[in-house]
Amino acid sequence: MSDKVTLKRSLSLPATSFYGIGTIIGAGIYALIGKVGGEAGVSLPYAFLLAGIIAGFTALSYAELSSRYPQSAGSAAYIFQAWQRRWFAQLVGVLVAITGIVSAATIANGFVGYLELFIQVPEYLAISVLIIVLGLIALWGINESALTVTLITLIEVGGLLFVIFVSREAPAVQEWQQVLAIPDMSAWPGLLVGSFLAFYAFIGFEDMVNIAEEVKNPRRTLPRAILIAIVVSTLLYMLVAAIAVRTVATDELAQSGAPLAALVSNAGYSTAFIGVISMFAVVNGALVQIIMASRLLYGMAKKGMAPELFSRINARTQTPVAATVLVAGCILVFSLWLPLTVLAKITAFIMLVIFSVVNLSLVVVKLRREQNDANIIRYPLWCPVTGFVMCVALIGFQLLV
Repeated sequence: MSDKVTLKRSLSLPATSFYGIGTIIGAGIYALIGKVGGEAGVSLPYAFLLAGIIAGFTALSYAELSSRYPQSAGSAAYIFQAWQRRWFAQLVGVLVAITGIVSAATIANGFVGYLELFIQVPEYLAISVLIIVLGLIALWGINESALTVTLITLIEVGGLLFVIFVSREAPAVQEWQQVLAIPDMSAWPGLLVGSFLAFYAFIGFEDMVNIAEEVKNPRRTLPRAILIAIVVSTLLYMLVAAIAVRTVATDELAQSGAPLAALVSNAGYSTAFIGVISMFAVVNGALVQIIMASRLLYGMAKKGMAPELFSRINARTQTPVAATVLVAGCILVFSLWLPLTVLAKITAFIMLVIFSVVNLSLVVVKLRREQNDANIIRYPLWCPVTGFVMCVALIGFQLLV
């Protein structure tokens, strides 16, 4: 070990973009689309479009901040730059790490449900093996981790394209004119509730900023990769959503525990293939969270916001070993012993609070009119203001419903 060894800066724009798409597309779309459809009805595609727009404004804030401050500490670094309050940045950093750990633990439990479709394995054994293997991949190296994420992301995207392809000639329950029609006023209450649920299928783009010190030319690459990931995910979600409401009744979609499998089944195909891909989606989400949380701890340790031990890099793998081991260990403990349903809801609420503060941080930074590098990518002030207002509105909406 040596504290003079740095992270390996090797990720290109395509690799970073695939990593970002992998952080967004995952267990969310494979399980969430039915619940969104139950609320939004035929307006399901527009629910994902609205959710993508809401997420997009916050993504723009992360994009500009990652260009201004390309550091692994991510949200914690941005908040420190804006407010110059170490305790505030530490609190946000810890909250982000906790949300990543709880999210990965929830995902790991979801993996068991998919696995049981094929083989019966004791739950503790399946979870333990999964987390240990993913922890070892994260320790192996960022190139290897990013390659794994990219391959699984291609499989996930392939799964969505497979659903779209096989469903194109399935018996229709709605005509395309109804599916694509602009929602009228009576549809908006359900559309808003649906978009609130759909928003959580986009959470993950914020994890991309924590690999800033492993990206080539991060000031230019990271913002572009973040926007590519958001746009690609939104388009895929809308396509799948449109196919879903065209071929499956929304009440049936809402009641299905495996909505994409229902689409494939309705089209007359076996659900085994999409079941395997769903498992890959779950695994990918857990790996991304391990990488995110470990890099966040590393970045915070470099700034003196976490124990110095977490800033140490292995000379051979160029990965933060202590941080990765701690994160994987916490995920394993959470997976095996803690009730996760309530924790997952709290996590979603915390993420909205963090998004609100990050948007506000960019407003503060921009109003300060600092003289920064000319290569920084900048967006208009109204972008983070809109992102802040939308996130606060979602927080209020969550408290009311």
